[in-house]
Amino acid sequence: MTKNNLKVVSLFAGAGGLDLGFKNSGFDIVWANEYDKEIWETFEKNNPTIPLDRRSIADVPSSDIPECDGIIGGPPCQSWSAAGMKRGINDSKGKLFFEFIRVLEDKKPKFFLAENVAGMLAERHRPALQAIKELLSNAGYDLHFKLLNAADFDVPQDRKRIIFIGFRKDLNVDFSFPEKSDSTIPLKEVIWDLKDSAVPAKEKNYTNNGGCSVPNHEYMIGGFSSMFMSRNRVRAWDEQSFTIQAGGRHAPLHPQAPPMEPVKKDVKQFVPGKEHLYRRLSVRECARIQTFPDDYIFHYSKLAAAYKMIGNAVPVRFAQALAGKIEESLNKRA
Repeated sequence: MTKNNLKVVSLFAGAGGLDLGFKNSGFDIVWANEYDKEIWETFEKNNPTIPLDRRSIADVPSSDIPECDGIIGGPPCQSWSAAGMKRGINDSKGKLFFEFIRVLEDKKPKFFLAENVAGMLAERHRPALQAIKELLSNAGYDLHFKLLNAADFDVPQDRKRIIFIGFRKDLNVDFSFPEKSDSTIPLKEVIWDLKDSAVPAKEKNYTNNGGCSVPNHEYMIGGFSSMFMSRNRVRAWDEQSFTIQAGGRHAPLHPQAPPMEPVKKDVKQFVPGKEHLYRRLSVRECARIQTFPDDYIFHYSKLAAAYKMIGNAVPVRFAQALAGKIEESLNKRA
C-alpha cells in the first residue's frame, strides 16, 4: 500500500469498516468521531493511531475537527430502514445527516463520501432525500449518487446501499463509480474453515472472552421470532450471504443447515430431524462476510453489541473499491 497523502476525517466511524477500506487505499485517517460507547474499545484498539472523539457530533464544533482533504461517514441509518420503523428525517437519528452536512460546509474538503441504507429511496422519504441532495449541492459539491450492491465488489453478501460521493465544484473532478467485479464470492470461500470451531454464547448471551479458539467465533443463542421464521434464512455454501444486519437475533443462519421449509403462507420451519444444524452465524463469520480481517478483534461483553457494530459497518472491500475510485479521480485532475 502506497500512501497518497490525502487526509480524511471519519464521522460516525462505528467499528471502522469504512476507515479501514480508505486506509487500505492509502488515505490517512487523521480524526474520527463515534458516540456509541459500546464501540469505543473496538475502534481504539484496532486503530491506535487515530484520535477518537467520543462526543455526539451535534456537540462537536467544526473548529475542533482538523483540516482535511475528505470527510467520510455513514450517518445512522436505522431511521431510514424497514427495521427502524421508517421514521426517516423526522427522527433524531435521521437528522444526524444534517450534522454531516454542517461539518462539510464548514471544513470544505476536496471530497466526501456518505453511505446509507436503500430505504432512503422509499417514496415516503422522497422530499427528505431531495432536500439532502440540494443541501449537498448548495454546500459547493458536485454530487454523485447511486444505489450499489456490495456483492458486486468482492463482498460475499447481498447488501444494497446508497452511496453519496461529492467533489468540491471548483475542482471540476470527473468521477464515475467503480466497475462491478467479474465474479461473486460464495460463502464456502469465506467461512468454510470455521465450520467446526464455533461456540455458543454463555448464558444471557455474554461472551466467552478467551474461550474461543478463533477470536470472536461465538454465536448468539435463544429463540427465533415469528418474523424471522416467516421466510428462509439459510443460504447454501455456494451462494452469497444474506445481508449482515445490525442485530444478532436476525443474523443469517449457518449454511450447514438445509433451507427452511414452508408450513403455510409466511411461516417456515426447520427441517424436522435436522434442527440441531440451525444456528446463527457467529460474530467472526459475520465479520468475515463484512470483509474484516481476522486480526481485527471486536471487544464486547454481550454478543448483541458485537453483531450491532459489525452489521452497521461498511464492508471493508466495498469501502476500498470506492476509496480507490475517489483517489483515481483526484489524481486525474492533478
